[in-house]
Amino acid sequence: MLLIDRATHDAIVEHARRDHPDEACGVVAGPVGSDRPARHVPMLNAAMSPTFYEFDSVDLLKLYRDMDDNDEEPVVIYHSHTATEAYPSRTDISLAQEPGAHYVLVSTRDGADVSGPVDFRSFRIVDGDVSEEEVRVVERYDDDAPQTPTTQSEKRAN
Repeated sequence: MLLIDRATHDAIVEHARRDHPDEACGVVAGPVGSDRPARHVPMLNAAMSPTFYEFDSVDLLKLYRDMDDNDEEPVVIYHSHTATEAYPSRTDISLAQEPGAHYVLVSTRDGADVSGPVDFRSFRIVDGDVSEEEVRVVERYDDDAPQTPTTQSEKRAN
């Protein structure tokens, strides 16, 4: 299950909408071993394509150095699909190189780039095997606050 705070969830959706019609991409870093998304890092899609994303190699190297310096790791790796559902393509699966990461896909098809529902889905991709996982959006990370899962319709409304 991916547990993600509302502000980070909304920032990912906004990034996907802003970059439409090109695919958006980015990373959410978190403390090593925590599985907690903490620092949203929107990246440039170097491919500038509506059907493919590619992290800029210089920006990606800088990000990994920053994460290393801050004892962080990529907790979420995300990108958008502009004309298809939020499900990993064969290319997405072949490029997935972080077995511990949550791979989030956001679909901005059918007018979702402007407003209305978006598909926001998370997957684990390990050795080419894809498994979808529940996404739970919380207002904040607070161990004593009730953690109410976001329903599928609420996920699409954002």
